[in-house]
Amino acid sequence: MSEDNKVPALPVPKPRARTNRKLLAFLFIFFITVLIILFFQSSLSRISHIEVEGNELLSSEVIGQASLIAVGDRYFSVSSSTIQARIAKLPMIKSAEVNKSFPGVIHITVEEYPKVAFQIDPDGKKQAVLADGGVIPLPPGSAIPLDLPILTGWSDQDPNKAALCKVLSDIPKSALSDVSEIKPDPSESYPDKIKIYTRSQFEVHTTIAYLPDKIDNLPGYVAGLQENHITNGVITMLEAEYHTPFAASGESKTDPKSTPKPTPKP
Repeated sequence: MSEDNKVPALPVPKPRARTNRKLLAFLFIFFITVLIILFFQSSLSRISHIEVEGNELLSSEVIGQASLIAVGDRYFSVSSSTIQARIAKLPMIKSAEVNKSFPGVIHITVEEYPKVAFQIDPDGKKQAVLADGGVIPLPPGSAIPLDLPILTGWSDQDPNKAALCKVLSDIPKSALSDVSEIKPDPSESYPDKIKIYTRSQFEVHTTIAYLPDKIDNLPGYVAGLQENHITNGVITMLEAEYHTPFAASGESKTDPKSTPKPTPKP
């Protein structure tokens, strides 16, 4: 066959798969973008409920205000750790934990500093003293409970007061059942010395540093004195432990030989 009679070759069409993939990717991104926009415009992206638990001293409203979030705010606009840090700044809060539950629920759990004592301020208002040394007012007209000691003669700026509150928070309430009042009694030798007045009519001299160890011995020591028909006086609990009777004037003596040390009951 001559070259003039040859049939020309047909052009081979180029594949369009790449173009189709680009179109599909564009449509996918478009629809995802639309869905995201619709989601953030819907109520599902908003905080619908804030739960607070573990609070006794602070109201849920105060904790909610400290968190700087409110129902209707954007759910994803703030992290749990940020909310926790805000709440932990409250003076009565020992720790805070925040958990998010989709959709729209913020769960806040707080641990408050426990009450360790009570006091009456210069204006005569009754206050509860917390483990961090902070105070909160008691409701007007309420009586001071008898399960914790009363602090008298302390300044709120006294670092020994904060140290005492921390120590009291680590002592079981049962060990403080006989303690009615604690006041400062610093000396040159013992800057953190305190006087403890008991409901069993004894006056105890010790220090804040000694208190965690000595308080456990106090009930047995008092019981030993009462077995010897001694119903009041001064109990010194420093390096040594001994009892002295009250002086006639009402002031205590400090001669450790005036009364033999009883054998504390176990």
